[in-house]
Formats: sequence, C-alpha cells, structure tokens
Amino acid sequence: MKNSLIVLLGPTASGKTHLATHLAHKIQGEIISADSRQVYRGMNIGTGKDLNEYCIDNKYIPYHLIDILDAGEQYHIHQFQQDFQNVLGNISSRNINSILCGGSGMYLEAVLKGYEFTSIPIDENFRIDLLPKSTEELLKIFHKNPSEYTKKADVSTRKRLIRAIEISQFLSQNPNYQIPKPNIPKAIIFGLNPETEFRRISITKRLHERLQNGMVEEVKSLIDSGISPDKLIFYGLEYKFITQFLIGEMDYETMVERLNIAIHQFAKRQMTYFRKMERDGLKINWLDPKLPLDKQLDEITVEIFASI
Repeated sequence: MKNSLIVLLGPTASGKTHLATHLAHKIQGEIISADSRQVYRGMNIGTGKDLNEYCIDNKYIPYHLIDILDAGEQYHIHQFQQDFQNVLGNISSRNINSILCGGSGMYLEAVLKGYEFTSIPIDENFRIDLLPKSTEELLKIFHKNPSEYTKKADVSTRKRLIRAIEISQFLSQNPNYQIPKPNIPKAIIFGLNPETEFRRISITKRLHERLQNGMVEEVKSLIDSGISPDKLIFYGLEYKFITQFLIGEMDYETMVERLNIAIHQFAKRQMTYFRKMERDGLKINWLDPKLPLDKQLDEITVEIFASI
C-alpha cells in the first residue's frame, strides 16, 4: 500500500476532512489539499480548513497546499498541478501514502486526468473583449478556426467557452508552443455523498456555527488588512456575501439567507461535477455515509489492498 495516491472527494459539509485525517492517522499518510481557497493564509473559517481536525491522539497529521499564499494573491490550476506534483514526489520519496482530499472538482480532475492546457497564460485584455458577447457569438468565434484542440475542448459553460477561445487563439498565434505533458498518478478514488436532506441540514448547521465562531470578523480583518472588497467577492460564497454585507449592500439576515442558499447550490454543482468525472472514465468508490467512521476506514483499506 506504500506510495499509493488515495483520493477522497465529496461536496461541502460531507465530512471529507474528518475522514481524511483519521485515514491518514491509520495508515501513517499525509494529506494534500485539493481546495482552491484553502491555499490562502488568513482565510480559515470561510474555507473550512478545520485545522483542529489534523491532530488525532496528540499526533499531528502532516498536510500540504494549505496556507501557502497570502490572501489576495492569484492561484491558478496550472500552479496547483505543479505544486501537487512536487508535493506528491516528496511524499513518495519518503515511502509514505498520499491522501488527496478536497471538493474542487476541476483541481482534482486536473491531476487525475492530466490537464494539458493549463500552462497557457490568461489574457485579461482579450477576456474583457469577449465578456460582452453573447454565447452564440462566442461559439462562432470558437468554431472559426477548428483544430485538434477545438475538437476536444470543454465548452459546456460560458466561462469554459471563453477560456477555450483564449487557448485556441494562443495556440494559433504560437504554433511551436510545447505543451507540458503532466504525469498522471495511479490513484484509487473514494467519494462521500450524504443524502440530500442530511447534507442540507449539515450545511445550514455548519454555516451558523461558523458565523458564531467569527467568520464575519475574519472577512472584516481581511478587508482591514488591505485586501479589496472586489477581490474577496471574487473568492465567492462566504467571502462574497459577507463582504457585500460589510460594505452595506445587504443586511445581515439577507446575507445569511442568500449565503445559505448559495452553499446548497454549490454542493449540488459539486456533485454534478463528480458525476461528470465518472462519466468521463474516473472510477469513484462511493462510501456508505451511514457507516460509522471505523467501518468507512475499514472499507477504504480493504479496497486499497484489493487494488494493489
């Protein structure tokens, strides 16, 4: 079982961190975070780092790709791919198991399927030109210069369509560009997907706990430190709605209500993405959410040994 990459995914509030830390404790593994916001220092409550979970029986569980950047800095999927490969190589060189844990489907898929085009730079000025155009206009632009890339590009959302046009233009302007070929690790994937009603209750309960534990104060301290409200709004969910409350765009009760709805919608989108990953060929071993923790851990270890 040594040097295995174990992946644990699931929607928000599904208990991923709790299960991952106990699994790491059981198999002497280390955790690699696959969360697009937990990379930022000072964004603790809103991103659900739950760092207290990383100590079990007075033993600290090593974790990676958490708190590696200051809030306000940019972090892109290509950087995550590079950081992941470096961390995985380091852990494997010590003959230790890695547990990739998170709910950012695109981050997970980027390393599990080896996204090839993430190294292509973002062109902000080009994006500004594209944003006012309708989806129909964007599709015409995208199909104007067919290539090997356009045949397989994901244009399922407007955001992905704009990125696909950006990549297509870059490749046509730089025909000799050598696209890095990422290493695709051999992995066994486990998923948590609590029943919808249980997930709803968990999300709402956790939101109110985080508000009581200083989440609004956390966002205020980020603004006070010089991070612009626009940047925090860009981070979405908790940081978006709480910032809008703090700058007077909505009252507290409205903020809580809208944030609660947005988190439920986000969890639904996460599950939609994970199901798409399955349709695209990634096998996810879904764990029974009703099982006690020790039984879930047993199920994981049995599956891992069976896959060797």
